[in-house]
Order: sequence, then C-alpha cells, then structure tokens
Amino acid sequence: MNKLLIGDRNYSSWSLRSWLLMRQCGIAFEEQQHLLQTPDFDAALAGLRPARTVPTLVTDDGLVIWDTLAIAEYLAERYPDAGIWPQDSTLRARARCLCAEMHSSFLALRSRMPMNISASLPGKGRDAEVEADIARVFELLCHADGGAGPEGPFLFGRFCAADAFYAPVLMRLRTYGVELPVDLAPWGEALLALPAMRAWIDAAREEEHFLASDEPYRDPPPGWK
Repeated sequence: MNKLLIGDRNYSSWSLRSWLLMRQCGIAFEEQQHLLQTPDFDAALAGLRPARTVPTLVTDDGLVIWDTLAIAEYLAERYPDAGIWPQDSTLRARARCLCAEMHSSFLALRSRMPMNISASLPGKGRDAEVEADIARVFELLCHADGGAGPEGPFLFGRFCAADAFYAPVLMRLRTYGVELPVDLAPWGEALLALPAMRAWIDAAREEEHFLASDEPYRDPPPGWK
C-alpha cells in the first residue's frame, strides 16, 4: 500500500495538500505522522534519501516522491480515474497553472502568515507584500475556470488538485481574519464541509506541539511542548 509521511497537521501546509488530495480522491494510503523539528522526524526521513521534507509518498512498489507537484502528477498517472486533474484539457491546463504558481510563489504570505489552524490571529502579518499576495490569490481563484462555469462548488467544478493546493491558503485566511470575496465564499464553504477537511482540522486542534519557527505571534499555550 502507498505510505504518506506527513508533519504536524496544525503547521504543515504542504502535508495538507497531498493528504487531502489522496483522501478526497479515494486513493488508499497508510499515514505516518512525524512532528516537525523532532528527532523522530529526522529518523523517519533518514532512510528515505534524498527526501528531506514532508509530505513524502512511498509508493507500494517503493518509489519515494517528496514534492507535492510530483506526487499529484504521479497519482494522476497511476490512478487516471481518481479525478486528480479536470477532464477538460483547457481546465486541466489552468488547474496546473494554479498549482504551479502556488508551489513557487507567495513567499510573503507564507512567511508572515504561516499556517496555524489552532490559532486565531486576526490582523497579524498583513503588510503591503502580504496584501499583494492575497490579492493575487483571489485573482487566480476568482478566474480559475476562465468563465467556463463548471458544475459544482470547487474551483473547476469537481474537487481536484487545485483545491487541495489552495486548502492551506484557506486555513491561513481563517486564522488571520481575512474574508473571502463573495464569489469565492461557496468554494470556501464546500472545502470546509468535506469530511476529510473537517477531520484534518479537528486533529490539528488536538495537537499540542509548539513549533517556534512557525509561531511569530504567540507564546506556547499552557501544556504544549
């Protein structure tokens, strides 16, 4: 069976991408969670070189894939009926563009608004660079389908990799008190209503691991390590 290594649900935005994509698309996998910046994390990745990050997918035939775009493309090839990408070639190209831009951009948003599901930090980190990143995200998502008007509440009608790649952004916006534009509200509601998404959020709120590098705005809550 496929094995997916993930980090903290509260902090690891990249882990959320692949985990949600596989869970929502019905691809079976064994989950292994290893908390970030711990000896356990280092030990778990030591035997999977050159992987050094999460998520890392270890396929049922032993292939090690440690990049979220590469994981998505592998899954699309291995499970062509799972719905990783839209069926329409035009929408598929647009979905790949969205994922690629998320993969390589928005550094200000990532650094000043790190994903932190258990926290409520309205207004924190919102400087001019972050505002520009947020505006670009909204532009991309509002025009995801290019006016094609697909059926369904997700970015390209049915859930696909693009929704999974932008799920961590939705989590950031909720934590830092940024409202979605009216046109994107149905997408946000649909994503949050997914049982897999609810399960991830609930589990994130139960974690008590404090990652100082991702906590620029608060001290450890009582009892956290």
